[in-house]
Amino acid sequence: MTSSPFSSQLIADVGISLGDEGKGRLIPEVADELRGTPAALSVVLKVNGGANSGHTAGGIKLNLLPAGVVVPDVAHLCMGSGVVADPRKIWWEARPLEKKGYAVLSRLLIDERTLVSDLTHRLLDLATEHYRTHVLQEEPRGSTGRGITPAYYEEVGQWQITYADFLAGPNYFARKLAQRADRALRMIRHVYQCDEQVFAGFFDTLTAAELRANAEGLEMGVFDRSEFDFTRFRGAEPFTLNLKLLTDIYWQAGTALAKNIGEVRSLILREKAAGRTILGEFGQAYWLDKRHGFSPNVTASHTYTPEFFQSAGIPLQPVHTIGVAKAYDTKVGTHTFLTQMDDAQPLTVRLKKIEFGTSTGRQRMVGWYDAVEKGDALRYGGFQDLMINKIDALTGANELLICTAYEDASGQRHAHVPRNEAVRKTLRPVYSRHAGWTEDISQVRRFADLPVQAQRYTAAMMKSLLDVAYEGLPSPEPSALPRLRYLGVGPEPSQIIKDVPATAELIKLA
Repeated sequence: MTSSPFSSQLIADVGISLGDEGKGRLIPEVADELRGTPAALSVVLKVNGGANSGHTAGGIKLNLLPAGVVVPDVAHLCMGSGVVADPRKIWWEARPLEKKGYAVLSRLLIDERTLVSDLTHRLLDLATEHYRTHVLQEEPRGSTGRGITPAYYEEVGQWQITYADFLAGPNYFARKLAQRADRALRMIRHVYQCDEQVFAGFFDTLTAAELRANAEGLEMGVFDRSEFDFTRFRGAEPFTLNLKLLTDIYWQAGTALAKNIGEVRSLILREKAAGRTILGEFGQAYWLDKRHGFSPNVTASHTYTPEFFQSAGIPLQPVHTIGVAKAYDTKVGTHTFLTQMDDAQPLTVRLKKIEFGTSTGRQRMVGWYDAVEKGDALRYGGFQDLMINKIDALTGANELLICTAYEDASGQRHAHVPRNEAVRKTLRPVYSRHAGWTEDISQVRRFADLPVQAQRYTAAMMKSLLDVAYEGLPSPEPSALPRLRYLGVGPEPSQIIKDVPATAELIKLA
């Protein structure tokens, strides 16, 4: 294997909380470490999800395209077979980026098995949420409304349309899309029990959402507002669609990407054989995984390292996983948030000013660092390195809390996240308390130059995580402990500390 500072040519960029950890900024860091070496980063692969995952890299906000787009010398931007992608959304992201000077289409490769999502999935997404709240009288799930879950439904039911279908004839695509639309309309009307007024309102909702999401492209003159007018897809009769217009627009958007559709698996194997590095960029995070997260507040895909191989279509082999977290926690949607900060807490007010979802713009809830969640992500998911972002945002707090365990009403301690969500919801956090600091740390680039309180808090985050991960298990050798490879002290790519002591030494400061 080509010499590399990482243990494998395959690197997984994963979240170990509930998303929004700052996974996008990891990619330029990995590229910098490998630049000029034979193991240079040549492929960034979007592994899972779709436009429901928001990444910010180099100040550029992305939902669907791989965040490697901001690194010019990454030769290949790939979408794996585990991704669901609306071809119109690809264009909505690519065209403004191209105008800004980023090469997108010349580097983009969409796997033939990547799933095609479209308007019908977004309508189903909204209808499902309406059914949940108005018919079942339950709390909303907190979906992004991007149609991701309905698109995966179709894969499970073997109704999927893939990007390979854009390479076949238009009649085949039109027939499959017509069948998809028929199923969606029947479900919206008869299963999810939406009336015509509600159905009509969905088109207005989508129009408003995309006008907001594409405001920059509109300001740049890349798009006309009519591009995002979803009402034109409504049919003349109740519960119908303008199927011809829908088919024509999606066929045009998809076939315009024909040169970008191919075999991702072959490319990855070639690049690996040449000694270069491939990074798998994951959306969401460990605790949003459809199987291991907190249902129903999960996504519809697998969000952790094993999915790298399924989405890429390559054999199982060693991979270097980097877990990403923040120095505090955030959540968006309707999750039970055990460590949520009191709204009266001054730190809460400050953090909420900077915490909005990249994908939807929704306000994020903020909370204390939950070492139980992160420790279990290590215990059951595994990672070799850790990146912790936004420790600078905690400057000015007199006291900082870390959740080290949970406790039930009887006082019994829980060292790990319960698998039973009904049990988890009844627990309360057990905190350790740590002194804060007042110094501005945004310009610090050496760990030793951080205020001692910031050093100790960093050490406590790591030690608490490790205590959970290895509870009841043999402790690994010091050299085998996960390393805090990057510590973010600001939003800019340069605002990062890379010389954190080895973990065995670091945790002595806690």
